[in-house]
Amino acid sequence: MARKPDRIRIEVFASAGEAETAEEAFRPSNEAILSLARLIGQQMAREQFERARALERKQARQNRSSPVR
Repeated sequence: MARKPDRIRIEVFASAGEAETAEEAFRPSNEAILSLARLIGQQMAREQFERARALERKQARQNRSSPVR
């Protein structure tokens, strides 16, 4: 099995001498930022879903254990 690197490597390349637009110059960093934001958003949604499920389970347990009048 291949060994995984301990750190994430982000490489920044200098311009090749041609004039670039600002959008082209920042495209690699924008893609990295969007990927990171997507991962953070997915994790937040996962945690929110788990909290909601835990609350539902807690309420269901309380409803089952409450005495019938």
